[in-house]
Amino acid sequence: MKYNDITKNLTASPKKWLVTGVAGFIGSNLLETLLLLEQTVVGLDNFSTGHQHNLDAVKDIVSDEQWARFSFTEGDICDFETCEAAVKNVDYVLHQAALGSVPRSIENPINTNASNITGFLNMLTAAKEENVQSFVYAASSSTYGDHPDLPKVEEKIGNPLSPYAVTKYVNELYADVFYRTYNFKSVGLRYFNVFGPRQDPEGAYAAVIPKWVSAVKSGSTVYINGDGETSRDFCYIDNVVQINILAATCNTLSKNEVYNVAVGGQTSLNQLIELIKDNLRMNSFTDIQYRDFRAGDVRHSKASIEKAINQLGYDPQYTMNEGLRKMLT
Repeated sequence: MKYNDITKNLTASPKKWLVTGVAGFIGSNLLETLLLLEQTVVGLDNFSTGHQHNLDAVKDIVSDEQWARFSFTEGDICDFETCEAAVKNVDYVLHQAALGSVPRSIENPINTNASNITGFLNMLTAAKEENVQSFVYAASSSTYGDHPDLPKVEEKIGNPLSPYAVTKYVNELYADVFYRTYNFKSVGLRYFNVFGPRQDPEGAYAAVIPKWVSAVKSGSTVYINGDGETSRDFCYIDNVVQINILAATCNTLSKNEVYNVAVGGQTSLNQLIELIKDNLRMNSFTDIQYRDFRAGDVRHSKASIEKAINQLGYDPQYTMNEGLRKMLT
């Protein structure tokens, strides 16, 4: 397995990484893995959606020596000088910082644009000027928009269905222009529905899996948007960590590309709630209410991961249900 070889090489010859959005769900999982691999990590977060308790959780997992290799800056990617300082002497950038959520972007497109476009451009420019070895950024499956084909393949996208989707597509356009204009290559990772430990179950924009797990455990109502037949390609966090490291260390021929990050599966919301109940051994739970479809939501989503497998050596180790079982046990 290519990933195993790369992690052995990294442990033997550590690098310096910048993880933006390091206090968030995905960022803190990247931090955990990198520190366990004896890497030096710089973290940047403004705590708009990230949490100190995510960083504290990582500190409890790694050794004191590994934690000492982590330095944190509280700052905003919308400030260019902050981005410049963060990338100093860094080998690899994993840019995760963004304002996620389709509904949030519909309610406040200006804030979403500031973080996801201005902030992204700041980070991309700072990384280019520092001449980092690799710049990997969190793209999104929302870029596929209204394109009807399943599975989703990287070369075929439709019209965006939300301001959030627009911002994520603009990231890809900027990344491509930076290659054409400055010969600065980057890698975009189109995340499908990522889930796992440290994902926030609170708030209006919480992802569906942690929100439903919390509701079932507490006996609260589970709300399903639409008829429950909306489907998603749910991807466990460990798969996402793997592909970030593969993308950061890939050869130059595999850069200036975007890749789907998923498992190539398809789970409906109705199936999902049954799997959650089953894994929690709470099959008697019945407090489920259906409501209107949510504006900006894609009806069905399933990824082709062939490109990531062939060009990056991506080898997802967890199916949706395996990841759910690991998360809940």
